[in-house]
Amino acid sequence: MRRATSILNHAPTFCSVSAHSLVDEFTKFCYQRDLPRAMKAMEAMHRNRLSADAITYSELIKCCLVRGAVQQARLVHEHVFSNGYEPKTFLINTLINMYVKFGLLDEARNLFDEMPDRNVVSWTTMISAYSNSNLNHKALDFLILMLREGVRPNMYTYSSVLRACDGLLNLRQLHGSILKVGLESDVFVRSALIDTYSKLGEQHDALNVFNEMITGDLVVWNSIIGGFAQNSDGDETLHLYKRMKRADFVADQSTLTSVLRACTGLALLELGRQVHVHVLKYDQDLILNNALLDMYCKCGSLEDANLLFTRMMTEKDVISWSTMIAGLAQNGFSADALKLFEAMKSKGPKPNYITILGVLFACSHAGLVNDGWYYFQSMKEHFGIDPGREHYGCIIDLLGRAGKLDEAVKLIHEMNHEPDAVTWRILLGACRVHKNVDLAIYAAKEILKLDPADAGTYILLSNIYANSQKWEDVAEVRRKMRTRGVKKDPGCSWIEVSKQVHAFILGDNSHPRIEEIKRELSQLIQRLMRLGYVPDTNFVLQDLEGEQMEDSLQYHSEKLAIVFGLMSLPNQKTIHIRKNLRICGDCHIFAKLVSQLENRVIVIRDPIRYHHFRGGVCSCGDYW
Repeated sequence: MRRATSILNHAPTFCSVSAHSLVDEFTKFCYQRDLPRAMKAMEAMHRNRLSADAITYSELIKCCLVRGAVQQARLVHEHVFSNGYEPKTFLINTLINMYVKFGLLDEARNLFDEMPDRNVVSWTTMISAYSNSNLNHKALDFLILMLREGVRPNMYTYSSVLRACDGLLNLRQLHGSILKVGLESDVFVRSALIDTYSKLGEQHDALNVFNEMITGDLVVWNSIIGGFAQNSDGDETLHLYKRMKRADFVADQSTLTSVLRACTGLALLELGRQVHVHVLKYDQDLILNNALLDMYCKCGSLEDANLLFTRMMTEKDVISWSTMIAGLAQNGFSADALKLFEAMKSKGPKPNYITILGVLFACSHAGLVNDGWYYFQSMKEHFGIDPGREHYGCIIDLLGRAGKLDEAVKLIHEMNHEPDAVTWRILLGACRVHKNVDLAIYAAKEILKLDPADAGTYILLSNIYANSQKWEDVAEVRRKMRTRGVKKDPGCSWIEVSKQVHAFILGDNSHPRIEEIKRELSQLIQRLMRLGYVPDTNFVLQDLEGEQMEDSLQYHSEKLAIVFGLMSLPNQKTIHIRKNLRICGDCHIFAKLVSQLENRVIVIRDPIRYHHFRGGVCSCGDYW
């Protein structure tokens, strides 16, 4: 293997020092982590053909790692293989691990190949190195070679190679091997199995591994809770968190990060605030604070987010800044987002891919065409960031919002990335607003080529035809949906009241207070109509007439949730609602008028954006 140019033979001779004293001096310097003097003593030992024991050399290697001293580490390697000294397997393993930690995998592999005897540590070190470097095929190949050499993997080997699995077949084969050798109960192996099944989206298998035996370790709890959180199953995440607490485990940073992710996905602001109390124990934990910041932004509580962001002081990284910029933009506070971006450029970390995405999102939702183009065209020059598909999406959205539909289409065809269904959906949304029926039909057909099961596009296309009174085309769209087995999800809205989540679904009367809520809603609509409110039947998707059209609008899920919030929450309390479908125009008008009439703040989060209704005005500027 390639080695550093040796300076060992040029070392001075310590004539006046006995061999025994010289080795003692070297040993002392190694344990004191005095690298310069240890290296000088090693040079003298080399000159005098002396060697120390393996443990002492391992201490010197640790010192090289701490200092990042690659050149000196290579000299240690050269020395221990010189003067007839034959290092034991332990020391060679230490050297291999040293090269791995320096990121020099080729040198680690060369040394591994030269070993006369390789034990489980040797193999595991290399497997772990390849796994951590995402060289998954090499990690799996090494496991096969290890077994062929008759070396039995241990729990660390399996936990390392499991994380290199990027296919379910390999994972199931490994799982079978683990069961055969009886390592399935090991904490590290169970945790790795759960993590890997979760990574592949196989949550049922992950839960089976977890439930196979009583769990006595927080690491395993964190793996299963984190797996469901990463797969956006917030309900099960919180259920497991409650199970963990009942089992008398205390949540740590990893647990709380997963729970905050679940609160974020479910828009459970009050529960998120309760978790914040536990986060205070780890006040300086940047990952936790960033998760908390993201939760507040995505639950629509910008006041809490701003307070936290300010309190973080210097403990902010590029994720903190990007989260806050994106949060302001998504919640309709574009001017504040751009102001914060300017502050970041002057006193914060260098912006990254996500930061610029938040900036472009802010421009698109504020109609800042010139600013958006400037940031988009200069991101490579100023920040070294190549525009990605999401950046193009923001600019297409910006042009579409401004009514520049031809320019948006031109950009789609010129972009460096093949347009995906999301890109065409952005154009379709702009066509809906600007009532460009022909282009909308073109965009919808492009979406359905890429995603034939996209119920939302069928519904929007049906809506476009309905607004144009093209009922035969509406019927044809519905026929295709039936033929392809595509079903529209019913509108559903969730609101958190007194630590309980209440769900309202269009056409479902299962809520225990539904009759009372409907009476209150009817009375509220009558009051609004006296003030000039007229239900906007352009948003009904069926060929209905008169009162029947208005009636179908009346019980949209967000209206029911708003009324329940008015009935259940104190006057000063913001009404926070999460919705599974894009809010319709009539419900948007309704929410604005209710916020004015009742003097209440209403925040509705739908899959597209966040709407803050206050005093009869929405933060989205009536364009979403």
